[in-house]
Amino acid sequence: MNGAVNYASCAVLWLGLAAKAPDLVRHRRDPFLRAICAVLGLAGLCFFLGAPPTVGAVNDLSGVPNLAAPLTYASITAYSAAAQVLIVHWRGGPRVRAVARRWVLAYALVVLGIAVSFALGEAPVERRTDLDVYYATTPFIGQMIVLYLLGHLTAVTVTTVSALRWARRVRGPLRLGLTVLGAGALCNAGYSVSKLAAVAARWSGRDWQVLVTDVSPVAAAASAVLTVAGVLIPLAVPGWARRRRARRAYLRLEPLERVLDDLLTRRSLRLPRPHGASPSARLMWRQTSIHNALGHLAPHLDAALYDRVREDSLRATGDAERAEAAAWAAAVADAAHRAGRDVPEGPGPGEGAGPLPHRLPGPAALVRIADALAAVPAPAAVPAPRGRGPAAATGGRMNQPREQGSSPA
Repeated sequence: MNGAVNYASCAVLWLGLAAKAPDLVRHRRDPFLRAICAVLGLAGLCFFLGAPPTVGAVNDLSGVPNLAAPLTYASITAYSAAAQVLIVHWRGGPRVRAVARRWVLAYALVVLGIAVSFALGEAPVERRTDLDVYYATTPFIGQMIVLYLLGHLTAVTVTTVSALRWARRVRGPLRLGLTVLGAGALCNAGYSVSKLAAVAARWSGRDWQVLVTDVSPVAAAASAVLTVAGVLIPLAVPGWARRRRARRAYLRLEPLERVLDDLLTRRSLRLPRPHGASPSARLMWRQTSIHNALGHLAPHLDAALYDRVREDSLRATGDAERAEAAAWAAAVADAAHRAGRDVPEGPGPGEGAGPLPHRLPGPAALVRIADALAAVPAPAAVPAPRGRGPAAATGGRMNQPREQGSSPA
């Protein structure tokens, strides 16, 4: 192998780390976040140190044949400890810190065992890709190899069982993320099992080197991709869903903004359009512009028209939210239509009484109002509300734009 798989896997893991780094900076005291970043960072370091070009560079710079091996094994052991700490924090409970400290201590002893074994053993011939098999029967070096593989296999087995067991008790993005993470840990177990099988075959005089040189790197690379995906899915999917909802709400508000466009332009009520902004920022811009226009129209909205359309719609549909949205759409469109024709906006004596001027609709209600406007044809002239004279059609609080004044939306 030329190290391409190792470096690609390292890049994937460190890209995941880079995605979480801003959160770590903002919440550096969060132990769960620190554990996630440690898992991603140390897993990437394992691939980096295990790449044949890196192995050769470490050995050449140090002047010690195969020094890269215990360094790589130590990083794999540290990754195993980080994975256990992550699982402990995921599980929670009253003794999280004590259990996490025990795992860290246990794997620190494994790292110490790796260092002592390498110091006591002899590995004079540099092996960049098959050291596990080549030195499997060498005193102390063989024990070092088995020690790190068993430590790694223990960690990934616990991670697999814990992630998949927890995934059965949750729903949504967290369940998907745990399932993918469990699959990644299972692939990582394939890395350890294949190497242990090759070492055992070497002890019995057989050569299964292909498990070390071909099978285990592929299992590890698959594990890297799945691990990053499993960690990021529960964090990324809700954000993606929020952006999708914001984008849909932004588009659904367009009919309402279009009705108010003339007023927004003439009165300079629209904020500068944000360029290159997120869906949430664009939605906020459109909501703010609409609220500015509604605030300008609020004293002139026709409460009588609002009440009439609401009653008609409620009687026809039995849906209070839909009836309220249709009533707002009628009153707002009528007010905007009158404003566009420069019709006097002040209410006449005794006109416009009702709850309408007291509270403007919230964000969710704005979307329903826009949907009500989108569901009716283009406006034409609307007749005066029932029970009022001609002056009501031109001078009171405003009617609806000809679609919703005469029929409920």
